[in-house]
Amino acid sequence: MNSRRSQAEILAEILRLGEASKTEIMFSANMSFRQLQKYLDFLVGRGFLAKRVVPNPGVKYVVTDKGAHLLTRIEAMLRLMEQGE
Repeated sequence: MNSRRSQAEILAEILRLGEASKTEIMFSANMSFRQLQKYLDFLVGRGFLAKRVVPNPGVKYVVTDKGAHLLTRIEAMLRLMEQGE
């Protein structure tokens, strides 16, 4: 398989964190700030992540029930794709 990550793999990496700040997500998922913003806009806009205001760093992104369901589906799809190789 191609060494580049698919969008589904990146979404799964973000959702697996459960709760994290932008910086934590950016470093954990190994992406630029521009990429991060694109994915956060997508995930928050569709209800897969929710913003939670906290004292420091100010905002954390938390996986919603809908996001947990999406993660389960993505992981199942990725397993099926690996079996086909």
